[in-house]
Amino acid sequence: MVYLAGHSLGLQPKSTAQYVEQELADWRRLGVLGHHDARRPWIGYHELLGAPLAELVGADEAEVVAMNSLTVNLHLMLVTFFRPDAERQRILIEKSAFPSDRYAIVSQLGLHGLHAAQHLIEVEPRPGERYLRTEDLIAVIEREGARLALVLLPGVQYLTGQCLDLGPLIAAAQRVGASVGLDLAHAAGNTLLRLHDWSADFAVWCSYKYLNAGPGAVGGCFVHNRHAHTERPRFAGWWGQVKASRFEMGPDFTPIAGAEGWQISNPPILSTAPLLASLDIFERADIRRLREKSILLTGFLQRLVEGLLPGLVEVITPGAADARGCQLSLRIARPAHEAKRCHERLTAAGVIGDWREPDILRLAPTPLYNSYSDVFAAVDALTRALVP
Repeated sequence: MVYLAGHSLGLQPKSTAQYVEQELADWRRLGVLGHHDARRPWIGYHELLGAPLAELVGADEAEVVAMNSLTVNLHLMLVTFFRPDAERQRILIEKSAFPSDRYAIVSQLGLHGLHAAQHLIEVEPRPGERYLRTEDLIAVIEREGARLALVLLPGVQYLTGQCLDLGPLIAAAQRVGASVGLDLAHAAGNTLLRLHDWSADFAVWCSYKYLNAGPGAVGGCFVHNRHAHTERPRFAGWWGQVKASRFEMGPDFTPIAGAEGWQISNPPILSTAPLLASLDIFERADIRRLREKSILLTGFLQRLVEGLLPGLVEVITPGAADARGCQLSLRIARPAHEAKRCHERLTAAGVIGDWREPDILRLAPTPLYNSYSDVFAAVDALTRALVP
């Protein structure tokens, strides 16, 4: 099998079973005492993830926390950072945002008595183009100005694979007084991120794609240091309570300074252990070296597709290395039903990518575990799928 679906679900690290079994063994052996006496005590388990996550996303350790799942974290961040008033009531997203993001945004608008038709701005590429232009996004941000409450952007757009130039976009939004959030589902573990330096207010991501933590794994959240002691509202829970008084069980909530203060509940140990296993690999491999390999692998895939399948397959991901991650989105130049059959033939041949209606095949040569021979085999199988 050739697995090019790390953008959807990453493969299991070889050490994952060992990490999870350690927690199962400690649970069998210790029961509740495992909170303090397990090999990796459960009370502070999520803290083990802080430093490697911070390194991976370009943040200070106090700015990141592993918790919940992506859309849950997005809702928690919107409670704090989407605070519409009489003037600022609008949210800007990209037109083809991942559906869960849009659902979350529309529902948050509704909680404030606002409506998507008037208060949601969806920016799309120019007619005849496939990618969002930085200058067009900035122009809309500046045009909306004092009416804009929040800008939510992806690090990598899930459908086209476009990697946005986030620095100037974040700066433009903050110049007009809007809060800025990022969805890094397709960027974390895939591209080089500088969250602290970019100065976004918050970011959220999942860990089951390029971070290889397994289906439904615990997600991640970034809150910039300038909000470490914010008095903005938040949804509170006991795991966000300052650690010195957490177990006093008092009635008053005093949040931990930094991202940990947005925690609601204690971490799910059995779905956090696989992330710990994966982050150990990232620490040893180094995201900068992985990115170098990724650029070469994806460039090889693009050259093969364009050289061997002209007129049959169109690459709809930007060609410049700094404008994409490892994913290539390929439009199959066939009627929709025939295009989908090509994907089915590809899967039957043992090449695993994923499909987006009506005619988009997404393939991601992931540098942690894919090779040039994987890429060559995938294009060979795609050629045969297109010409059965």
